[in-house]
Amino acid sequence: MSTRQVFDVAVIGAGAAGMMAAAVAGQRGLSVVLVDHAEQLAEKIRISGGGRCNFTNLGTSPAQFLSRNPHFCRSALAAYTPQDFLGLVRRHRISWHEKHRGQLFCDDSSQNIIDMLRSECDEGRVAWRMPWTIAQVSRLQDVFLLEGPQGRIQAHQLVIATGGMALPQVGATDFALKLARQFALKVVEPRPALVPLTFEPQAWKPFAALSGVSLPVRVSCAGASRTPAFDEDMLLTHRGLSGPAILQISSYWQPGQPLQIDLVAGQKLEQALLKTKQAEGKQLLSAVLSRWLPKRLAECWIVQEEGLTAQMRLAELADPRLRKLAQGIESWNLSPTGTAGYRKAEVMRGGVDTDGLDQRSLQAKSVPGLYFIGEAVDVTGWLGGYNFQWAWASGVACGRALQPAA
Repeated sequence: MSTRQVFDVAVIGAGAAGMMAAAVAGQRGLSVVLVDHAEQLAEKIRISGGGRCNFTNLGTSPAQFLSRNPHFCRSALAAYTPQDFLGLVRRHRISWHEKHRGQLFCDDSSQNIIDMLRSECDEGRVAWRMPWTIAQVSRLQDVFLLEGPQGRIQAHQLVIATGGMALPQVGATDFALKLARQFALKVVEPRPALVPLTFEPQAWKPFAALSGVSLPVRVSCAGASRTPAFDEDMLLTHRGLSGPAILQISSYWQPGQPLQIDLVAGQKLEQALLKTKQAEGKQLLSAVLSRWLPKRLAECWIVQEEGLTAQMRLAELADPRLRKLAQGIESWNLSPTGTAGYRKAEVMRGGVDTDGLDQRSLQAKSVPGLYFIGEAVDVTGWLGGYNFQWAWASGVACGRALQPAA
């Protein structure tokens, strides 16, 4: 371990963004120390993508990110693209594959990405302090002082890459937000994102027994014209809804707002049922609905409909009643009461207000030498590798902007 105590740069947080920034700055010749409180390196990378790390998305653009300033992420994303990161992956001879809609995963293990970043840091002669607890951060003239039980570190520039509060079980904290407030930077109220949604237990009771049922749907926030609709799979759970469709819409959902879910994902169910009634009127309603919905969901849905039973035949329903049934399935409106919280969330929405940061360098405008990158910033990506691309891009933007001490 390096015995140096004064560095050009201290990076707090040895995750995706932090290691990227440290490696870039170190390879430019700056003296860099990387500090983290965890014993296990980059645990969030390790568990991502089912252990194979969905490390970027080929379709990345600012359109897949949420922020109070939707234009803030443009500069960093344009300067370091998925192809740039893919070049790094290829240089380290990591095999990968495209799984779905531009999502890239490691063929083997997410450990490949961790090892690559560690190697890049080593190439930049980055010093490590891990595990290392920070009790206090202060600024004396042009030097930041990090103090803790293991000693003190001085650095002329300080990069905060400690992420958000999602997944506290692997070490996530609100360190970045506390530090931002300490230095009088504004913070956009944080909340869980890419997270399952929950419902009042009594209201959800009819569907709780369907836990484990999955189906493709189209989901949006009812009455929110500017919110995108997502065509993805949805999973019913004993407490509510999950799966990619729900994780996506959860980042846009506001408490009290109903969801609108098309359970047949854009198929014309009303027309199909009327046509089927003419040709196969003797078929059981439950059997016919099971052509479009999972059997257990179809039977449960019928039971919830007033005046209908699972044993009814299609011909027994008048056309207006059949239309009403189809319309309810195509436009299921229901109001979640909350989320499954940070323990189940993949990321945090909100964070350090981008109005206080320079979009090219991620430096705090009011505190020269202080930088915030990655998930700590009010830039939140969709599910599918976008948040990792923001981590790489913001880390590189910061790493290129850092300067050696005068």
